[in-house]
Amino acid sequence: MDALDVARWQFGVTTVYHFLFVPLTIGLSVLVAILQTLWHRTGNERYLKLTKFYGKLFLINFAMGVVTGIVQEFQFGMNWSDYSRFVGDIFGAPLAIEALVAFFLESTFIGLWIFGWDRLPKRAHLASIWVAAIGTNLSAYFILAANSFMQNPVGYRINPDTGRAELTDFVAVLTNKVALITFPHTLAGSFLVAGSLVVTVGLWHMMRNRGSADTGAYRFATKFGSWVVLVSATLVVITGDIQGKIMTQVQPMKMAAAEGLYTTESPASFSVLTVGSLDGSRELFAIKIPYLLSYLGTGDPNGTVHGINDLQAQYASQYGAGSYTPIIPVTYWSFRFMIAFGLAAAAIALLVLWSQRKGRTPTSRWLLRAGLVMPVLPLLANSFGWIFTEMGRQPWIVFGEMLTRDGVSRSVSLTEVLTSFTAFTLIYATLAVIEFKLLVRYARAGVPDLTPDPAIDDSHDDAERPLAFAY
Repeated sequence: MDALDVARWQFGVTTVYHFLFVPLTIGLSVLVAILQTLWHRTGNERYLKLTKFYGKLFLINFAMGVVTGIVQEFQFGMNWSDYSRFVGDIFGAPLAIEALVAFFLESTFIGLWIFGWDRLPKRAHLASIWVAAIGTNLSAYFILAANSFMQNPVGYRINPDTGRAELTDFVAVLTNKVALITFPHTLAGSFLVAGSLVVTVGLWHMMRNRGSADTGAYRFATKFGSWVVLVSATLVVITGDIQGKIMTQVQPMKMAAAEGLYTTESPASFSVLTVGSLDGSRELFAIKIPYLLSYLGTGDPNGTVHGINDLQAQYASQYGAGSYTPIIPVTYWSFRFMIAFGLAAAAIALLVLWSQRKGRTPTSRWLLRAGLVMPVLPLLANSFGWIFTEMGRQPWIVFGEMLTRDGVSRSVSLTEVLTSFTAFTLIYATLAVIEFKLLVRYARAGVPDLTPDPAIDDSHDDAERPLAFAY
């Protein structure tokens, strides 16, 4: 083990941990805005209760996402300084816009939304949560545009004197075909997570508090969340199909590794289960679906999909001697876990809707248990999706331009990386416990009581009232 190995583990752990909060923040911001819009349009108090209830969970998660996201940016200069020098000119523009525009919209208008209850006009207050949600989604796009450059470098040139990548076409970076499909795919996955949380909390309260005054609100929440999950799962499949075809074009080795496809095939079969040799050079046993991989990769059931061994020989000839094959078991199984966990969440959502047909209230303990597990499933699907995306690109940190081993900080020792890795892991573990307890505590509390407090004197002028935190 050397500094490179530990640096990769540290970046992987911090990235996956940070992304546990990102999809929930992206999806829940829009769902809360929709709930508040329903209240604004109908005046129905149950929508206001649900807005404040899920808004509280959104704010807890948003705060944790900001904290862990800041650490992510430190990683570049700390353990990956050579990589930062190489891509700094490319990443500078989208990440600067993300911070100055998108994050500004998020933070400013979330503040207005938090403290603006009963102080801002209703329309202005509603607009503030929508602007914050738009800012959150814009933030995701600019970050994904930067990441997509690592998958499919465009709009740049290599300076022969400095050896750095220099930006030549910012529009090309923003319209990278990988970014254009990764963004909707990520959004769909985010709504899958957010919808699952809405279902879980609503289902738990509806089944545990039958006949309460807020049963109608929880029933609506479970149905609303379930439809969000089902629509999102459909969009994940559609965008994932397009993403797979683009991936086959720009990163054929990633597709081959995802399928354990060692030799070029035309037509190519989709692997349900493949067992390879220990050295990862050949297939020993496989269960396959004919023609499916060709269609997924090329759109043509008889299309050609290149195999691992042929691509390895091609890259060795093109880039020099060395291994250009990712860790096959990681890419193969992470791809399948991503699909399996996402489909499992959709199946539970379908069961929840079925259990409420004709106004029924679910009573099955197994359904409740499945509902409690439900938010974890799309989180795992998202995590395995990113593990596949990043590990499948290896050994490249910027595909075709820079190897991962060449991007690590040369002056950082193994001891220093181990120290920071240990510290971050312990801090993140502590934050995870805090986040979980806060979410459970406020989720169990249920929707708020909107009965006016007689102790509050509303006779004073609004300007004299102290600024109050809405939650």
